[in-house]
Amino acid sequence: MTYIIQQTLLYAIPLMIVALAGVFAERSGIINLALEGIMIFGAFIGVLFVNKMQSAEWVIAAKNAKDWMSLQGLEVMAMATAALCGAIFSLLLSFASINLKADQTIGGTALNLMAPALVLFFIRIIANQNTLQMQTGDAASWFMIKKTTLGFSKTDDLGFLGNTFIHRVYLATYICIIVFIILSVILYKTRFGLRLRSCGENPQASDSLGINVYRMRYAGTTISGALAGMGGFVYALTTANCSANGDVAGFGFLALAVMIFGNWKPLNIAGASLLFGLFKCIAAGYSSIDINGDGIYMLAELGISPHIYRMLPYVITLVVLAFTSSKSRAPKAEGIPYDKGKR
Repeated sequence: MTYIIQQTLLYAIPLMIVALAGVFAERSGIINLALEGIMIFGAFIGVLFVNKMQSAEWVIAAKNAKDWMSLQGLEVMAMATAALCGAIFSLLLSFASINLKADQTIGGTALNLMAPALVLFFIRIIANQNTLQMQTGDAASWFMIKKTTLGFSKTDDLGFLGNTFIHRVYLATYICIIVFIILSVILYKTRFGLRLRSCGENPQASDSLGINVYRMRYAGTTISGALAGMGGFVYALTTANCSANGDVAGFGFLALAVMIFGNWKPLNIAGASLLFGLFKCIAAGYSSIDINGDGIYMLAELGISPHIYRMLPYVITLVVLAFTSSKSRAPKAEGIPYDKGKR
């Protein structure tokens, strides 16, 4: 059970934070289909930051001294860098959608096409191969928190909660949960959040009350880009061994599905993310899942093709959307360029 919970969280947390990114953009009135592209770009920037910082003297010293606090600081710095670059990358969508009043769907699709090409171009220049990795070691040896990291011995039993939420986990997972909670509160319990949501429902009415619709839409899309960039790096760190290859396994599009399934509401999105994360966990580790703890790996012994398990998250996405999309209510003004002269 510990394995299932940990792996589910590893897949669910990036989905959850990127789905919230979509909420911020669409609640402001901008359709952000570029989540996949921004995730790819954020993953590349975060991995590149870690790769280059591994040559820094203080990082080498921290690694040799087993100073795990400094290494966790490096992880947080990489997350912040990925978020910053994701926000900057999203400005392309903001400018096209708000200033040029371009079709937002086409703009997002263009960024999705540009991001992997751009990332692979830079990876080829930097690493002369198709994948950018850490200079030395792997994500687990550098950033994973274990029993020994916290001063316990390998033989200590931390109980179910300790083994699940303290041993073999990443700090990035808990940072994303905290960010998700804080931004959800900001979106629904603050004046800024109310103004942002009003711009996605009725921008003309918002403008009549003195709210700068253009500025709020820029803010929503920029926050969206920052969250997607950070989510991209967290995905690369926790599930791709801190490597970037111009692909995030469709997590950006899955996040859009989670957002729609969650009806643009953070609490629903968290639940939907856990559901999809569970099926991603099954798809990735079905041969290692011992459901009853009796040493029998039932899913592996069923004789079902591995391809069926890998298809599960995407099939479930289609099925869930087919039954729930009719009840979802998107912001009324999303995707509609704002025109001050239109009433």
